Amino acid sequence: MNTSAIIFYAISALILGAAILAVSTLKIFRSAIWLLFSLVGIAALYFWMQVEFIAAIQIVVYVGGIVVLIIFSIFLTQQSGKEMTKPATSKIIFSSLAALFGTAFTFNLINHYGFDTSSAQPFNNSVSEIGTQMLSTTSYGFILPFEVVSMLLLAAMVGCIVIAMKPTTANIIQLNKKED
Repeated sequence: MNTSAIIFYAISALILGAAILAVSTLKIFRSAIWLLFSLVGIAALYFWMQVEFIAAIQIVVYVGGIVVLIIFSIFLTQQSGKEMTKPATSKIIFSSLAALFGTAFTFNLINHYGFDTSSAQPFNNSVSEIGTQMLSTTSYGFILPFEVVSMLLLAAMVGCIVIAMKPTTANIIQLNKKED
């Protein structure tokens, strides 16, 4: 095993470990922090693949945008420090089975189709080429995913605003009735 493989497995372990902790912790703020570490690990994987521009976009959009919006919305809610309720055992079993099925399906696809280890042409990852392809409407253009990312950011911002809204008096009355 060479150094490159060791680095890949270390980054992969960081991503998977942080992702498991993000979905399994009972404190919502800690969950957001583990999500941050998982997304930074994905950026590290992009750096390892020598696609620096995509790694920078990963950090700016997801780490700098989405996670910061999530953390702000957590802080703006009134119950940000409380522990979340533990999920039911049936939900844990179902989600574990779904994860195992998804993993088995992915490995089956990889083994069935395979990937060539060498390519005839080197990968062109210059910023000008990436910018041209991102804004191109041709068959190799990425304008649609570029617009989808902007919609994702807009949806995240609207979601944070909705979460951060103060409860109305009707909601307070309903909460008081539930406590009684």
